[in-house]
Amino acid sequence: MTRHLSPVTRNLSSVTRHPSLVTIFFVLVLASCKPDPPVMQVPIGVAVSLTGGFSPYGIIQKNGINMAIDEINLESAIAGFKFVPFILDDQSSPATCHRIYSELITVNKVIAIIGPTSSNSAFPADSLAQKSKVVVVGISNTVPGITEIGDYIFRNSLPESAVIPNTVEVTHSKLGYSKVAIIYGNDDPYTIGAYNAFKKALDNTSGISIVATETIHKGDTDFGSQMSRILVSSPDVIVIPALVNEASAIMIKARQMGIPARVKFIGGNSFNTSKLWLQAGEAAQGAICGSAWIYTEDTPDNADFVSKYTAIYGSKPDQFAAQAYASVYIIADAIKRSGTPTSETLRNNLANTSNLPTVLGTFSFDLNRDPVHLPVVQELVNGEFILYH
Repeated sequence: MTRHLSPVTRNLSSVTRHPSLVTIFFVLVLASCKPDPPVMQVPIGVAVSLTGGFSPYGIIQKNGINMAIDEINLESAIAGFKFVPFILDDQSSPATCHRIYSELITVNKVIAIIGPTSSNSAFPADSLAQKSKVVVVGISNTVPGITEIGDYIFRNSLPESAVIPNTVEVTHSKLGYSKVAIIYGNDDPYTIGAYNAFKKALDNTSGISIVATETIHKGDTDFGSQMSRILVSSPDVIVIPALVNEASAIMIKARQMGIPARVKFIGGNSFNTSKLWLQAGEAAQGAICGSAWIYTEDTPDNADFVSKYTAIYGSKPDQFAAQAYASVYIIADAIKRSGTPTSETLRNNLANTSNLPTVLGTFSFDLNRDPVHLPVVQELVNGEFILYH
């Protein structure tokens, strides 16, 4: 009877005729049976506004964070760790944000928190994280004083003090305006901070005078009286340090009342969302804002990021998505340099982040844990942001 040998037995019998190959054979067999190295589970918290007044920004931030975490976790066997995310809604409320920070720190035992969406929520919540020595990476907190909370608090969002002077310089150089009206929200740290940065930059620019200053509140819908006074002042441009819901309504009202399209709207970080066009439509045509990022930038892997994000979510990413996405990779890079990550080792390695390639550009933290990369100025044209220069 003919005896049929299995492939392994045939290979083994042939190998044994060559003693020098026996060792190699068994090394290869054992190597193929060796289990993958264990993957570290890294708990990471996310606190963003999925409901409430800041949700137009927070939902987009969640998209960017989820996309980055999914990409990194697919490579977990190579990276040696896997993110375990805990994503909570801060409800655009400082009190809620403080509560969920406490939950993330004490219950979920996270080593870092990404967020929150608003600077208003950041001050009380980040203070809790600092006291607990848990790292925070702010992704849209642009007002003064955020990183001064303590040495565990970082942000990858350029502060308005770094973006707005450049916006004023670039727009004034091109438009040559001299008369500026300002309408801003005086009940939110972000809008107050943006107003102060705009006023300082305008006051420091020769040939500019502020001809009208009006205030609004979150939730306002009727801006007729403010627009009437601004109309009388005949401005060349209107600066709007306001959140997107109010900014959109202001633009619509301004055009309805006869302020012509040649009078450009200029804003800060709050303009950097597709919601501006969705809510204001043609009234937002030509709106200009400073930004930390634009989807056409030639930064590392940016084209791939834009393509993947658009395929998943059905629209191009904006600055808020890009900063959220980049934050996960910035944290991942620091973890790779940390060995066994703790919040303390993560803090130390984040502080040493320098010249890291990201979709935001070549990224570093300065000594104050603020981001270092170049801002841009963009214009909203037919629903798309384009580089303004």
